[in-house]
Amino acid sequence: MLNYNEILPKKFIVLDGAPYEVLDAHIFRMQQRKPVNQTKLKNLITGKVTDYTFHQQDKMAEADLQKKEVKYLYNTSRLPAGRRGEWWFSEPSNPANRFKLEIAQIGEGGKFLKTNAVVELLTFNEKVIGVKLPIKMELKVTEAPPAVKGDTSKGASKIIKLETGAEVSAPLFINEGDTVRVNTETGEYVERV
Repeated sequence: MLNYNEILPKKFIVLDGAPYEVLDAHIFRMQQRKPVNQTKLKNLITGKVTDYTFHQQDKMAEADLQKKEVKYLYNTSRLPAGRRGEWWFSEPSNPANRFKLEIAQIGEGGKFLKTNAVVELLTFNEKVIGVKLPIKMELKVTEAPPAVKGDTSKGASKIIKLETGAEVSAPLFINEGDTVRVNTETGEYVERV
């Protein structure tokens, strides 16, 4: 059990029977009152973010999430409008044992997944609730418009397209064929490899 002041970012708790990830926490005392912990929680099943205040007497159970390595195979998200894509995975040692996940379970970071990447699958009570990507991934640049000398009106950056189809803002010196490191949590360019 976690006390109110132990509910900090990157922790997983159970609230009303559902697993939540703590995104932000701020412990403070207002005037003569007892301290509270104001948190921002993300429901790992629905993806909904909510604000919740924990008081000094509150205790929360830590969520027991199981992690399992899986290999990303491909997705069918580039379908005609109106159809939802499927994301296919397999066990790293047994490619014949395949299964699919919905886009809601993958999250925004899914656009950085490349074929045969090994990621962690998160499960809660035997139910798949999401995929945990590496924080940084190395991807090849497939499209990069040429840099124009003296063009710093856009903050000296340009939009490049990566091998997975994702687009990110990068410095002007990045060219087609370069390999760049991208932060999958923020979706931002980090560095050229």
